[in-house]
Amino acid sequence: MNSYAPILVLGALGAGFAIFSVVMATLIGPKRYNRAKVEAYECGIEPTPTPAGGGRFPIKYYLTAMLFIIFDIEVVFLYPWAVTFDALGIFGLVEMLLFVLTVFVAYAYVWRRGGLEWD
Repeated sequence: MNSYAPILVLGALGAGFAIFSVVMATLIGPKRYNRAKVEAYECGIEPTPTPAGGGRFPIKYYLTAMLFIIFDIEVVFLYPWAVTFDALGIFGLVEMLLFVLTVFVAYAYVWRRGGLEWD
């Protein structure tokens, strides 16, 4: 338990700061609401009524999100590998090169198919 004390203290500090920020924002924040502030933020575009089914989104939104997740997971795997690079030796290097090559092939495929272009 003694080795987890710094993690618990850091978690408590983070939670305390988050709660403090939310409480202070509601106490001292501006309270003048108008019609524009109450509406949902839509990047300056006037919202249009959506159909009963919720409407359809272009598939490129989902593809972009999946690409982000794939490359985000790659970074998550690269960090521990970089930390223990010396301990893994040549085996770790070959395994990571195969992993990066696999991700690069997927990236090249998506690029070639036009998944990174916005119309």
